[in-house]
Amino acid sequence: MKIAVLGTGGGGRAHAAELTALGHTVVVGTRDPEATLARTEPDFMGTPPFGQWLADHPGIELMTFGEAAAEADFVINGIDGANAVAALTAISEHLAGKTLMDYAVPYVYNPEHEHPWPTPWGMMPALDPVDSDSLGERLQRALPETKVVKACVTQEQETAVNPKAIGGGEHTMFIAGEDADAKAEVTELLRAYGWQDVLDLGPIVSCRGMEMYAHMHSAIQFALGGARFGIKVVR
Repeated sequence: MKIAVLGTGGGGRAHAAELTALGHTVVVGTRDPEATLARTEPDFMGTPPFGQWLADHPGIELMTFGEAAAEADFVINGIDGANAVAALTAISEHLAGKTLMDYAVPYVYNPEHEHPWPTPWGMMPALDPVDSDSLGERLQRALPETKVVKACVTQEQETAVNPKAIGGGEHTMFIAGEDADAKAEVTELLRAYGWQDVLDLGPIVSCRGMEMYAHMHSAIQFALGGARFGIKVVR
């Protein structure tokens, strides 16, 4: 399958690398490929420049968001939450009829903080939307012809693509969305990643709880000194 990963941060890289290892053809989307490749300094999270990573992953091609989505059968959204709706609406024609697996969290941009995207090691990030709406819902409303499925939002993406690295994989992945076939498609991909326990939370409105969990996840990770972990639903 040809899969587009939109976003060049650590999460997007984790998905792109694992999908390639699983035998998929992967294209990565960014706003401006030339600008992305021209960066020589790590980002505010300490992620090395994308060009260095790309050189170590032959076969993965970097394109604009629209070009990558147009090329793909299946799309993964890792665009930062504050810009995801606008960026994806602009390429809606290339997303029509496709499944969009969204793992973005709607963190609020805070230009007064030393890091524009605060982390729990600096300050607890705010979410917008929150409680009465969610990024997942906004994406589905903005992209009525796209099948949005929220997934991989309750853990780091390194864990999402390799669940067995934490507790042998004995933890739970959550998904939500309106289209049953799209959720089955996402579940199949998650199984390929190694997830054994995938819990369908139902309609896209469940994104509210999934995204708000980012606060709890940040608090737990801060308490653990930054260690990765998984959540297991016992039933």
